[in-house]
Amino acid sequence: MTAYRALAVQKTRIDELIDVDQRLTRVVYAYLASATFWLVLGTLVGEYLALKFVWPDLGVAPWLSFGRLRPVHTNVVFWGWASTAMLALALWVVPRTSQRSLWSLRLAWASLGLIDAGVLVGVLCLVNGVSNGGGEFREFIWPAMGLFALGLVLLTYDFYRTIAGRAVEEIYVSNWYILGACLWTIVLVTVAYTPWIQAGLGGTVIQGYYMHVAVGMWFTPMVLGITYYFLPKLLNKPIYSYSLGVLAFWTQMIFYPMIGAHHFEFSAIPWSLQTVAIVFSVGMLVPVVAGTGNFLLTMRGTWHTIARSYSLPFILVGVIFYFAASTQGTFEAFRSLNRIWHFTDFTVAHAHLTMYSFVVFLIWGGVYGLLPRLTGHEPPQLAVGIHFWLALIGVLVYGFAMMIGGTLRGLSWNSGAPFIDSVTLMAPYWTARAVGGTLMFLSHLVFAYNVWAMRPRPRPAPGPGAERLEAAA
Repeated sequence: MTAYRALAVQKTRIDELIDVDQRLTRVVYAYLASATFWLVLGTLVGEYLALKFVWPDLGVAPWLSFGRLRPVHTNVVFWGWASTAMLALALWVVPRTSQRSLWSLRLAWASLGLIDAGVLVGVLCLVNGVSNGGGEFREFIWPAMGLFALGLVLLTYDFYRTIAGRAVEEIYVSNWYILGACLWTIVLVTVAYTPWIQAGLGGTVIQGYYMHVAVGMWFTPMVLGITYYFLPKLLNKPIYSYSLGVLAFWTQMIFYPMIGAHHFEFSAIPWSLQTVAIVFSVGMLVPVVAGTGNFLLTMRGTWHTIARSYSLPFILVGVIFYFAASTQGTFEAFRSLNRIWHFTDFTVAHAHLTMYSFVVFLIWGGVYGLLPRLTGHEPPQLAVGIHFWLALIGVLVYGFAMMIGGTLRGLSWNSGAPFIDSVTLMAPYWTARAVGGTLMFLSHLVFAYNVWAMRPRPRPAPGPGAERLEAAA
């Protein structure tokens, strides 16, 4: 008799649907559907740009130039994909942990419309050569970013009123992170787009503040707050230490706003400001170790549960890279290493390991942990596995190629070799980046299919004897 081996290990199925107002389900799904659209669009542009490094003559029209499309890629995945997806999950976490309904569904819908409008206006302007200038990650002109900010203000108020009316005495740690991230980002956008502080050296300092705080005070606390809800829920056990979570929150708030100047070491900005940035970069090890340790200790003894889940492996990868990429950032701040790595492809690798391997994997874990329980429709488990491995292998190929190539490039610059030598030596590493980027983009297409498979629609009647194997969310 022939024995057949399953193509994928069978994962445990969801055991129970969450009985929730379907109006909230529709809002959450609308945010995720919008975010997924921007993910596919933004990374399609990124895929094209990666191929352009291999075939420089690929596309010669002005709107296909690297200078126009690179900010399209970064801003779309920042504000259109990752931000909207995090807000979708926060729309569930905040009322759930507050034990009350979302204060206003109407505000949530209005916020989504404003955010999408802002990203769309920003993209159309960038493609046509209209931008805010050379500030990285803030190329959107102020009317476009103003729409995004207004949407965020409305949703922040919605979250605040929901938390203020909570049915429990204490504020759960997730809401500390989520509300803190929203408030900090409103401040961030205000500072970044205030015109009279942008000139000269002050503009350089503001740029360092903006580009780093955008990651560390928006994406990082928001996605950590989401994880503080989903990880214990999916494991069906409490978080290891509430105190560690609060320690990580406050030390994040203290250290992170001061580290942006390490992007401009050896520049004309005051040497003392650069040194403060380096010291505070080392201080960032406190929240990183506290947060990572808290998550890993929560996972301790549950590895079988993780192996049988299709959402928890994404969270595990995200937690590991939270520590790895953040620690890498601390090392990059040291002047001896900054001299080699900065302005090379190494920083591109670091950005992807931070935003993709850490932030995006945690988002995916939350999406796969929540959406099937809201809609009653699970994605094909094989498709989830394909998504996971394509994304993980792709970002590892991408990251290691750019780190190795970037290091060699920095050493070439420091040796005094002709600049063209550093371009030539990068050729095979740019090819590897295109390969890794292609795997990542393919994983996004699979994810988009999975989101469609999990869409709200009439639920089929459960068959007799249906297994209930996972803990309820």
